[in-house]
Amino acid sequence: MENYRLTEPRYEEMKYRYCGKSGLMLSELSLGFWHNFGYSYTPDGKLMEERLPQDYNRCRDIVQCAFDNGITHFDLANNYGPPYGSAEECFGKILADGFAAHRDEITITTKAGYDMWPGPYGEWGSRKYLMASLNQSLKRMGLDYVDVFYSHRPDPRTPIEETMQALVDIVRAGKALYVGISNYPADMAAKAYDYLAAHDTPCILYQGKYNMMVRSHEADILPQCADRGVGYIAFSPLNQSLLTERYLNGISADSRMARSKFLDRERDLTPEYYQMMQQLQADANAQGLTIAQYALRWILQRPEVTSVIVGASSVDQLKQNLKAIKRDF
Repeated sequence: MENYRLTEPRYEEMKYRYCGKSGLMLSELSLGFWHNFGYSYTPDGKLMEERLPQDYNRCRDIVQCAFDNGITHFDLANNYGPPYGSAEECFGKILADGFAAHRDEITITTKAGYDMWPGPYGEWGSRKYLMASLNQSLKRMGLDYVDVFYSHRPDPRTPIEETMQALVDIVRAGKALYVGISNYPADMAAKAYDYLAAHDTPCILYQGKYNMMVRSHEADILPQCADRGVGYIAFSPLNQSLLTERYLNGISADSRMARSKFLDRERDLTPEYYQMMQQLQADANAQGLTIAQYALRWILQRPEVTSVIVGASSVDQLKQNLKAIKRDF
């Protein structure tokens, strides 16, 4: 395949923020690979092999659009897909098919902590699992190193010192430049920060779920990040598409509500939800924004926030999200 060529000016309109007290900057919007960079399946769970070329081309076009518009951070994890590992494989193919020339202009992150393979060594935070998982991730992506490697969730049984020492050694081995943590409660995050700082491998990023509907981190995690010099990066900024116009007029067959196990119609689409969305829509429209754009801008007004991770199932959807940062606040 011919090398990818820049088609739009990419740095002029994007803004970049430091990861806490580190020297690493991320684009205000990051592209996440959680759900939209795997493969298509039939309703009974069989892989649609005839869809693989279309799936790949769609993913490649989204990545190129992101970079064309100044998104320099691509967020992955070992088990993103579906199936597990396929998002990293897809991204590795995109790199190999002409994107690798821009490796030093982009930040690639991955994680390990949730279930990845069967047996006692396939999840959580042991040294064995973290080391093995990162080696597999690097192989899938065709990389020598990632820019940031995260402990994806705390392990209630493995000593936190073991998990953090694995992160330290990963950096010392040159397999990651920086480290981060995700989904840790504040007390365990404090222990992680202390251990990493004492071993000259400071944590530069905390990745957590934060949006207009999920605000628990305002009480402890966000102030802690500010105090410790750790950048906060928000995932699920649209709360699994709930913070969009998607469900204001019913549930379409291709919507996430219809397909995802993480959403439930009776639990999520309540009268209170619709009342809140009507007000959000009025507030967003008053500023010439969609609800999604309004929700993204709302998160970025927090000074602790380094970046917001957006998913995209199409180039058009990504371009709509990009409009959230095209104007000054």
